[in-house]
Amino acid sequence: MAFVAAVLVVLAGAGGAGGAALNSGASGGGGAAPVESVSVRKWDAKRAARGGDTERAMTHLGVAITKQALKQELDCLNNSFGQVRDFFAQMPCTSLDRLLLAVGDKAGNAAVVSVVWVTFPGRNQARQFDRLISIDGSGDVKPLPGGVVGVADVQFTAQHYWSETKDTTITIAESERTTGHVEPELLDAVTEVAAQLPRP
Repeated sequence: MAFVAAVLVVLAGAGGAGGAALNSGASGGGGAAPVESVSVRKWDAKRAARGGDTERAMTHLGVAITKQALKQELDCLNNSFGQVRDFFAQMPCTSLDRLLLAVGDKAGNAAVVSVVWVTFPGRNQARQFDRLISIDGSGDVKPLPGGVVGVADVQFTAQHYWSETKDTTITIAESERTTGHVEPELLDAVTEVAAQLPRP
Protein backbone atom coordinates (compact mmCIF):
# COMPACT_ATOMS: atom_id res chain seq x y z
CA MET A 1 0.00 0.00 0.00
CA ALA A 2 1.37 3.39 -0.96
CA PHE A 3 2.03 5.74 1.88
CA VAL A 4 2.39 9.38 0.96
CA ALA A 5 4.79 10.91 3.42
CA ALA A 6 4.74 14.42 2.07
CA VAL A 7 3.58 16.51 -0.84
CA LEU A 8 5.12 19.94 -1.22
CA VAL A 9 4.57 22.57 -3.87
CA VAL A 10 6.66 25.71 -3.71
CA LEU A 11 6.55 28.91 -5.70
CA ALA A 12 10.05 30.26 -6.19
CA GLY A 13 10.84 33.83 -7.19
CA ALA A 14 12.88 34.33 -10.30
CA GLY A 15 15.57 36.14 -8.34
CA GLY A 16 18.71 37.27 -10.04
CA ALA A 17 18.52 34.57 -12.69
CA GLY A 18 15.05 35.56 -13.84
CA GLY A 19 16.32 37.42 -16.86
CA ALA A 20 18.82 34.80 -17.96
CA ALA A 21 18.08 33.37 -21.38
CA LEU A 22 17.64 29.62 -21.67
CA ASN A 23 19.30 29.93 -25.07
CA SER A 24 22.91 29.27 -24.09
CA GLY A 25 24.12 31.08 -27.19
CA ALA A 26 22.67 34.42 -26.05
CA SER A 27 25.12 37.18 -25.19
CA GLY A 28 24.88 40.72 -23.96
CA GLY A 29 25.70 43.78 -26.01
CA GLY A 30 28.16 46.59 -25.50
CA GLY A 31 31.14 45.88 -23.29
CA ALA A 32 29.61 43.00 -21.37
CA ALA A 33 32.02 40.36 -20.16
CA PRO A 34 32.11 37.12 -22.18
CA VAL A 35 29.59 34.56 -20.99
CA GLU A 36 31.12 31.32 -19.75
CA SER A 37 30.10 28.22 -21.65
CA VAL A 38 27.54 25.86 -20.17
CA SER A 39 30.21 23.18 -19.71
CA VAL A 40 32.30 25.55 -17.58
CA ARG A 41 29.39 26.79 -15.45
CA LYS A 42 28.22 23.21 -14.94
CA TRP A 43 31.02 22.43 -12.47
CA ASP A 44 30.01 25.18 -10.05
CA ALA A 45 26.39 24.13 -10.49
CA LYS A 46 27.21 20.52 -9.62
CA ARG A 47 28.99 21.58 -6.43
CA ALA A 48 25.95 23.58 -5.34
CA ALA A 49 23.65 20.68 -6.19
CA ARG A 50 25.67 18.19 -4.16
CA GLY A 51 25.29 20.57 -1.23
CA GLY A 52 21.51 20.50 -1.65
CA ASP A 53 21.20 24.10 -2.92
CA THR A 54 18.89 23.54 -5.89
CA GLU A 55 18.21 27.22 -6.57
CA ARG A 56 21.88 28.17 -6.59
CA ALA A 57 22.72 25.18 -8.78
CA MET A 58 20.21 26.28 -11.41
CA THR A 59 21.32 29.91 -11.13
CA HIS A 60 24.85 28.86 -12.07
CA LEU A 61 23.39 27.55 -15.33
CA GLY A 62 21.54 30.80 -15.96
CA VAL A 63 18.04 29.53 -15.21
CA ALA A 64 15.56 30.29 -12.43
CA ILE A 65 13.21 27.90 -10.69
CA THR A 66 9.66 29.22 -11.12
CA LYS A 67 7.87 26.39 -9.33
CA GLN A 68 8.65 23.00 -7.85
CA ALA A 69 6.84 20.01 -6.37
CA LEU A 70 8.10 17.15 -4.21
CA LYS A 71 6.32 13.91 -3.40
CA GLN A 72 7.64 11.21 -1.06
CA GLU A 73 6.04 7.78 -0.96
CA LEU A 74 6.66 4.03 -0.99
CA ASP A 75 5.11 2.66 -4.17
CA CYS A 76 7.70 2.09 -6.87
CA LEU A 77 5.66 -0.67 -8.51
CA ASN A 78 2.61 1.44 -9.40
CA ASN A 79 4.71 4.46 -10.31
CA SER A 80 6.75 2.69 -12.99
CA PHE A 81 6.31 0.84 -16.27
CA GLY A 82 8.00 -1.66 -18.57
CA GLN A 83 10.83 -3.89 -17.38
CA VAL A 84 11.46 -1.41 -14.59
CA ARG A 85 8.02 -2.24 -13.16
CA ASP A 86 8.77 -5.96 -13.50
CA PHE A 87 11.98 -5.40 -11.56
CA PHE A 88 10.11 -3.73 -8.69
CA ALA A 89 7.67 -6.66 -8.59
CA GLN A 90 10.63 -8.90 -7.72
CA MET A 91 12.74 -6.43 -5.75
CA PRO A 92 10.62 -3.76 -4.02
CA CYS A 93 12.20 -0.42 -3.23
CA THR A 94 12.33 0.96 0.30
CA SER A 95 11.55 4.57 -0.66
CA LEU A 96 10.61 6.71 -3.63
CA ASP A 97 11.07 10.48 -3.81
CA ARG A 98 10.07 12.48 -6.89
CA LEU A 99 10.81 16.14 -7.61
CA LEU A 100 9.62 18.22 -10.54
CA LEU A 101 11.17 21.62 -11.29
CA ALA A 102 9.82 24.23 -13.69
CA VAL A 103 12.57 26.59 -14.86
CA GLY A 104 12.26 29.57 -17.13
CA ASP A 105 13.24 33.11 -18.09
CA LYS A 106 11.46 36.40 -18.74
CA ALA A 107 11.55 35.78 -22.49
CA GLY A 108 9.18 32.84 -22.12
CA ASN A 109 11.74 30.08 -22.67
CA ALA A 110 11.03 27.25 -20.24
CA ALA A 111 11.82 23.67 -19.37
CA VAL A 112 10.83 21.07 -16.82
CA VAL A 113 13.23 18.86 -14.88
CA SER A 114 12.29 15.57 -13.22
CA VAL A 115 14.43 14.08 -10.44
CA VAL A 116 13.61 10.66 -8.97
CA TRP A 117 15.39 8.98 -6.05
CA VAL A 118 14.87 5.23 -5.65
CA THR A 119 16.31 3.48 -2.59
CA PHE A 120 16.76 -0.27 -2.17
CA PRO A 121 17.49 -2.40 0.91
CA GLY A 122 20.96 -3.29 -0.37
CA ARG A 123 23.70 -2.23 -2.79
CA ASN A 124 23.31 -5.35 -4.93
CA GLN A 125 19.70 -4.47 -5.81
CA ALA A 126 20.73 -0.89 -6.51
CA ARG A 127 23.47 -2.02 -8.90
CA GLN A 128 21.08 -4.36 -10.72
CA PHE A 129 18.52 -1.59 -11.07
CA ASP A 130 21.16 0.83 -12.36
CA ARG A 131 22.14 -1.63 -15.10
CA LEU A 132 18.49 -2.07 -16.09
CA ILE A 133 17.58 1.60 -16.38
CA SER A 134 20.66 2.20 -18.54
CA ILE A 135 19.10 0.06 -21.27
CA ASP A 136 17.05 1.98 -23.84
CA GLY A 137 13.40 0.96 -23.83
CA SER A 138 13.54 -0.80 -20.46
CA GLY A 139 10.89 1.47 -18.95
CA ASP A 140 11.13 4.12 -16.27
CA VAL A 141 9.89 5.45 -12.97
CA LYS A 142 7.07 7.84 -13.81
CA PRO A 143 7.98 11.50 -13.25
CA LEU A 144 5.46 13.70 -11.46
CA PRO A 145 2.86 15.11 -13.87
CA GLY A 146 3.42 18.59 -15.24
CA GLY A 147 0.24 19.85 -13.63
CA VAL A 148 1.87 19.88 -10.19
CA VAL A 149 4.04 22.79 -11.36
CA GLY A 150 1.41 24.42 -13.55
CA VAL A 151 2.49 23.17 -16.98
CA ALA A 152 0.93 20.77 -19.44
CA ASP A 153 1.90 17.14 -19.00
CA VAL A 154 5.31 16.50 -20.54
CA GLN A 155 6.38 13.40 -22.44
CA PHE A 156 9.89 12.65 -21.26
CA THR A 157 11.88 11.17 -24.14
CA ALA A 158 15.13 10.26 -22.29
CA GLN A 159 17.07 12.37 -24.79
CA HIS A 160 18.23 14.47 -21.84
CA TYR A 161 18.86 11.85 -19.16
CA TRP A 162 21.38 11.25 -16.38
CA SER A 163 21.60 8.83 -13.45
CA GLU A 164 23.82 8.60 -10.40
CA THR A 165 24.26 5.78 -7.89
CA LYS A 166 25.23 6.45 -4.28
CA ASP A 167 25.24 3.53 -1.88
CA THR A 168 21.69 2.07 -2.08
CA THR A 169 20.05 5.05 -3.82
CA ILE A 170 19.72 5.64 -7.57
CA THR A 171 19.04 9.19 -8.75
CA ILE A 172 17.38 9.57 -12.16
CA ALA A 173 17.10 12.99 -13.81
CA GLU A 174 15.39 13.95 -17.07
CA SER A 175 14.65 17.30 -18.72
CA GLU A 176 12.42 18.53 -21.54
CA ARG A 177 11.69 21.90 -23.11
CA THR A 178 8.17 23.18 -22.53
CA THR A 179 8.02 26.56 -24.32
CA GLY A 180 10.29 28.81 -26.35
CA HIS A 181 13.83 27.83 -27.31
CA VAL A 182 16.13 25.86 -25.04
CA GLU A 183 19.51 24.66 -26.30
CA PRO A 184 20.00 20.86 -26.08
CA GLU A 185 23.39 21.47 -24.43
CA LEU A 186 21.70 23.40 -21.65
CA LEU A 187 19.06 20.71 -21.17
CA ASP A 188 21.84 18.13 -20.87
CA ALA A 189 23.66 20.28 -18.30
CA VAL A 190 20.53 20.93 -16.23
CA THR A 191 19.83 17.20 -16.20
CA GLU A 192 23.35 16.22 -15.14
CA VAL A 193 23.37 18.86 -12.41
CA ALA A 194 19.93 17.86 -11.10
CA ALA A 195 21.13 14.25 -10.77
CA GLN A 196 23.68 15.43 -8.19
CA LEU A 197 20.99 16.60 -5.75
CA PRO A 198 20.90 14.60 -2.49
CA ARG A 199 17.79 12.65 -1.63
CA PRO A 200 15.30 14.89 0.24
